[in-house]
Amino acid sequence: MDLLSFALLLLVLLCVLLGAGLWIAMSLAAVGYVAMVFVHPSPGLFLASSFWEATGSWTLAALPMFVWMGEILFRTKLSEELFNGLAPWVRRIPGGLLHVNILACGIFGSVSGSSAATCATVSKIALPELKRRGYDENVAVGSLATSGTLGILIPPSIIMVVYAVAAEVSIIRVFIAGCIPGLLVMLLFSAYIAVWALLNPGKQPKAEPRMSFAEKMRASAKLIPCAVLIVVVIGTMFVGWATATEAAAFGVLGSLLMAAGWRTGAVLLAADLLAWAFGLVGFSQAWPIAFFALLGLAAGESVLTWQAFIDSVKGATRLSCMIMFILAGAAFLTKAMALTGIPAALAEGVVHLNLGPYGLIAILTVVYVLLGTALDGVSMIVLTTSIVIPLVQQAGFDLVWFGIFIVLLVEIAEITPPVGFNLFVMQTMTGKEQTEVAMASLPFFLMLVLTVVLCTIFPVTLVTGLPDYLLSR
Repeated sequence: MDLLSFALLLLVLLCVLLGAGLWIAMSLAAVGYVAMVFVHPSPGLFLASSFWEATGSWTLAALPMFVWMGEILFRTKLSEELFNGLAPWVRRIPGGLLHVNILACGIFGSVSGSSAATCATVSKIALPELKRRGYDENVAVGSLATSGTLGILIPPSIIMVVYAVAAEVSIIRVFIAGCIPGLLVMLLFSAYIAVWALLNPGKQPKAEPRMSFAEKMRASAKLIPCAVLIVVVIGTMFVGWATATEAAAFGVLGSLLMAAGWRTGAVLLAADLLAWAFGLVGFSQAWPIAFFALLGLAAGESVLTWQAFIDSVKGATRLSCMIMFILAGAAFLTKAMALTGIPAALAEGVVHLNLGPYGLIAILTVVYVLLGTALDGVSMIVLTTSIVIPLVQQAGFDLVWFGIFIVLLVEIAEITPPVGFNLFVMQTMTGKEQTEVAMASLPFFLMLVLTVVLCTIFPVTLVTGLPDYLLSR
């Protein structure tokens, strides 16, 4: 059997297994096993070693930590405080409180790392409030559906961790590279809302009375602990004080103390100060604990119950195990593909087509958008990494840039029918048909497409320049 026929056979087998409802991880492993049987006498040894290497990584330990951090904060009043705290600052801008959708999703996304969780949580608070105040429902729904995707672009992001592990690139580099594109998306979304509001003044509610600076600060006071936590988690990685795994652990500790409230923070602070006063711990050990205890003190009343804690652990465990199982299956398939020589042959074939780098990117864009109509983001990445990464390297693209490129395409897929997860979320929240939600999201969809184009034209300025600058210092 020639290599092309063999590759088509494996592709058909994968489609049959996925279509039959077999778990993605098991489908990937099964296809890898069939491929390995043809090229190696002991496929079982490769299966065992691939599963162990894929899941026994210290780098991958950041994944369950970031997931758990998001699960904890998902069960607090963060979304409600975000809306109430941000609203006073944007009410006089054209578009008014519609901008809160963008800002709240950006902030909540940075601590949850999940697109669907961001969309559902912020929408639960924002939609009823925007309806009550008379804002246009279509723009509100569209902005929430698309802004929810910021959860996978603004670091720390679960999708970014999955890509970094699958492509064997630095998690911190990918995180830093996502910052400017994430801010660019938020800016484009807000710019569209402002232009739409100026062109449609009749669809805007009456301007609300001005608030003094002191009143705005009082309304936003409860956002300070969350903002500090975000800065600490992301900042410690950016300046090189902590690895992604260590920063994720800090995030879990901070989110637990914020959810536990001021009483737990006060007890921890008192115990820490006593231990330092009696010489049981040094200052270098005492100050980080005191810092996180102060976060708990500033957070106010406790919202963490035992049931919420157990639910957060269960949710984090389920999601982390699912992703790690998929990564393990993908790792085995990647190793099998390498031994068959299919990726190398594909890369050589693409070179002979003389498509050029941007021709390849155009084809990959179409492929990923089509995949996004049927698969979730994690599956898209792990299913394609073993084939696509050699092609991208052959074309001379930076793998960190390509990671952000894929994440942006996954964002687009999240609002592409028929399997756009955020469309399902907004359909459930509003009772509208999926086509209505998709049409409301269309202008923001085009803003995402524009971001992809800009990141492709200016890769260094918008994507790779910042990590290169920060990590070279």
